Amino acid sequence: MSDYLKIENLLDLSQTIAAGIFDGLTYPWEALPKIKDFIIKLGENLSENLYEKRGENIWIAKNAKVAPTAYINGPVIICENAEVRHCAFIRGSAIIGAGAVIGNSTELKNCIIFNNAQVPHYNYVGDSILGYKAHLGAGSITSNLKSDKSLVTIPVEDERLATGLKKFGAIVGDNVEVGCNSVLNPGTVVGRNTNIYPLSMVRGYVPEKSVYKKKGEVAEKLDK
Repeated sequence: MSDYLKIENLLDLSQTIAAGIFDGLTYPWEALPKIKDFIIKLGENLSENLYEKRGENIWIAKNAKVAPTAYINGPVIICENAEVRHCAFIRGSAIIGAGAVIGNSTELKNCIIFNNAQVPHYNYVGDSILGYKAHLGAGSITSNLKSDKSLVTIPVEDERLATGLKKFGAIVGDNVEVGCNSVLNPGTVVGRNTNIYPLSMVRGYVPEKSVYKKKGEVAEKLDK
């Protein structure tokens, strides 16, 4: 079952400027502790024709749209044609992919947002990775710290996969739709092309091409 959690089964690495961070890794969450240093190294080698440095370890594509009210703390890379809207709060160690949307009052911290992913309204994404064209509905968040502060494990059927991480929110695969006001609990992994119902509380692994309605009720998505 743990094969489903491997990088190649969740994320299209051709759809992120951060593909190199996954070199030599098996599971995507292994990249989370590496994000800060990776951004600084990558940023120093970005094209000056496409990107400009706007502060300490902050690189923003010249054609990206960034609201003047957005707060951005480095290290950060905001890629081409991305949009960062009014009062977004980017705390640092964030890679925002090409064409991605970071919405009003959305908070990011230690995360990789793949190309064309959207977190457009009142979202929190911390210690997490959102795949290509993933979308979090309004108010949906990744919860990245367990209440007892213990290390995060991922429940997969009858086993628990250790991550070794104290802070780990979610891995959201390519083309996933997360309904409004949902909570992805620490260590949640959602497979590609899956839909999460609004107001859901999600924990553990959700298979690809499925519809998560509630705990214990996950249906296979029918091909159209």
